Amino acid sequence: MFSRLRYLSFTYQYLIAIGCIVIVSFVSFLILPIIGYKSVAMLLLFMVSVMAMLLHIRAVFLSAILSALIWDYFFIPPVFTFSVGSTDDKLMVLMYFVVALVNAAFTNKLKKMEESNRDKQEKEKSIKLYNTLLNSLSHELRTPIATIIASTDNLQDKKVNEGQRQELLHQIMESSFRLNRQVENLLNMSRLDSGTLQLKRDWCDMNELVYTCVDQMKDLGERHFTQINIQDNFPLCKLDRGIMQQVICNLLQNAYAYVPQSKKVIVSINRKDEDLFIQLEDEGNGFPESEIDKVFDKFYRLKDSGSGGTGLGLSIVKGYVEAHNGLIRLENKLTGGAKFTIQINCETQYYQNLSHD
Repeated sequence: MFSRLRYLSFTYQYLIAIGCIVIVSFVSFLILPIIGYKSVAMLLLFMVSVMAMLLHIRAVFLSAILSALIWDYFFIPPVFTFSVGSTDDKLMVLMYFVVALVNAAFTNKLKKMEESNRDKQEKEKSIKLYNTLLNSLSHELRTPIATIIASTDNLQDKKVNEGQRQELLHQIMESSFRLNRQVENLLNMSRLDSGTLQLKRDWCDMNELVYTCVDQMKDLGERHFTQINIQDNFPLCKLDRGIMQQVICNLLQNAYAYVPQSKKVIVSINRKDEDLFIQLEDEGNGFPESEIDKVFDKFYRLKDSGSGGTGLGLSIVKGYVEAHNGLIRLENKLTGGAKFTIQINCETQYYQNLSHD
């Protein structure tokens, strides 16, 4: 709230400056017999310092001048007059006025330096993220494109037999799917960052959804054993089907990329009370404990990872789950491997009780 004050119009800032000085002066006048008029100067100077951190320099200068005049007129003997009795008080008024203005200017200068430093840090951070994304994309997009171009070129060779032709077509299809996934991740992250994501909740068959995701990822998961644990009569859940399909697919893609071949990947769907639980666990090596809190960060990839990727998949998963007002957590299993758990509060309905909206 305070950081927004300096973006108000000058009129509002002037009113705030005047109001704060008047309030402090009024309170000081009430307790004047207790604190004495010299202590009032410290209170007013403190208020000027506070406003120097929040308001524009013009409003701060106004508060400094106004506070000096109020202190002189209402507090320094003789009161209710701008005349000052003793030489010491005259010097105090002059020093207060100078200190108030210098303090206002100095504090405002520090504020600008802090803002400039903050902007510089944000700019260096943005450049780092941009370079990270650029480096990832240079591999993740260039590799499938190069494969598609090379395979297409080889298909034009008349010496290619039918078996080789089918293999080249398979490479083109696989690279196209990989390219499409990376583009989808970029578009999805853009939707999350811009705040334009709108959920389209509808009744969703979780059995159908999970099996669709596993089938969609079959090329990546062909060297793993995928086990699905879900009841045949599991109730329908009111979710955004397209988004939740992306969530499960990204989790599967992550598991297939990091879990050693022939190891098991398990997808389980359960519910408790009004909460839906989606769990994906594996028999891999798990995550380093020091990196578990970072895996959902944008562009973050595990250290010494050779599986490629842009580091967007799990970040998108977290964003989509939170868009459903849900939670996602990652933990290492005691028996080895990792387990992702998604918890979403959603409506459920069995087929026979389903009413048409």
